[in-house]
Amino acid sequence: MDSSARDTSGSQRPLLVGLHGWLLSGRLWQPLARELTPRWQLWAPDLPGFGGSPRPRGLQPSLASYGAWVAQECQRHHRGPVVLMGHSLGGTIGLHAARQLGDQLAGIVQIATGGGVYQPRPFARVRRGGCLVLRWRPRWLLQLPGSDALRSPLLADIRAARGLLACSMRRSAVSALPRITAELTVPSLWIAGSRDTVMEPRYVRHLAGYAPRHQVSELEGAGHLPMLQMPTRLAAVLEPWLEELPAAEVGAS
Repeated sequence: MDSSARDTSGSQRPLLVGLHGWLLSGRLWQPLARELTPRWQLWAPDLPGFGGSPRPRGLQPSLASYGAWVAQECQRHHRGPVVLMGHSLGGTIGLHAARQLGDQLAGIVQIATGGGVYQPRPFARVRRGGCLVLRWRPRWLLQLPGSDALRSPLLADIRAARGLLACSMRRSAVSALPRITAELTVPSLWIAGSRDTVMEPRYVRHLAGYAPRHQVSELEGAGHLPMLQMPTRLAAVLEPWLEELPAAEVGAS
């Protein structure tokens, strides 16, 4: 996974690390990766318990534990700078990982990630709906032609899925988001879809406002999955911001 991409000055380009959202997988990032290649390398692992990756017994289904896993994997597989790029719940995991990456972190991109305001009734409805989805997943759909798009939700580890959903909506976790965001010491880019009904732009802007060095961009017409809906336009927003990041010296760790 170690990236050797360098710009014309000889500085090492950061590796983009894509963190998918709830019940999804690393394949979410494939259309965007094609748009960014060859100038930028994107590594998009399946988070443990999702996609094709089993959850190790010692990994707790919590935001902090998954954040630690992301940081450890970045440090274990890549010696140079990284930019964490999280989608939805993956963005929250990325905020927890950022706290542990130190100088290796060059920046953070948050797509459809926001919040920081605890809302008891809406959160309770989402938790109930998510649990019903997990309980009544029809595994036999995996045998049908064209079922690839459903594979990740149908195969997700139920303890990991339930745990992360519940953890992300606890009052303590939601209340901690502004504080964790305010701790960022690297530039951050926050991207919202104007038609996103899962994470409305106002919530993205609210949380972004706590980051010291942040930029917000709203994609007109985009929903909750701009990396699938409009990867070319998403790349056009990402690349100028990435180019403005402070250069990383070759061999930095």
